[in-house]
Amino acid sequence: VQVEESGGGLVQAGGSLRLSCVASGNDFVQFTMGWFRQTPGKEREFVAGVNWSGTTPAYADSVRGRFTISKHDAENTAYLQMDDLKPEDTAVYYCNVDNSRSFRDYVKSTPASLTIWGQGTQVTVSS
Repeated sequence: VQVEESGGGLVQAGGSLRLSCVASGNDFVQFTMGWFRQTPGKEREFVAGVNWSGTTPAYADSVRGRFTISKHDAENTAYLQMDDLKPEDTAVYYCNVDNSRSFRDYVKSTPASLTIWGQGTQVTVSS
């Protein structure tokens, strides 16, 4: 499986963006899916994740209530709807898919333990 992100850009504080993650292959339905972000000099951090069936989302405290993750198996696509964006949301956002562990373990996993990543998409929020 390979994944590719899109949808990043420049937006003013308070604005919205929707990121997309398209996966190749036929097994997308079996995969947990997550979004992570990284800024220069900092480690990649978990932003949001959703279980294989798309029924159970999880969010970092910093984005809960503002971001919404969704998984659409028929399209092999997952989305991250980002509303009320803040300058501190500025980062490169990465998509990850995984089917090697439970969802409960996935949301506690370190990014270094995950293997399937896209190339990232830049999100810049101006104040």
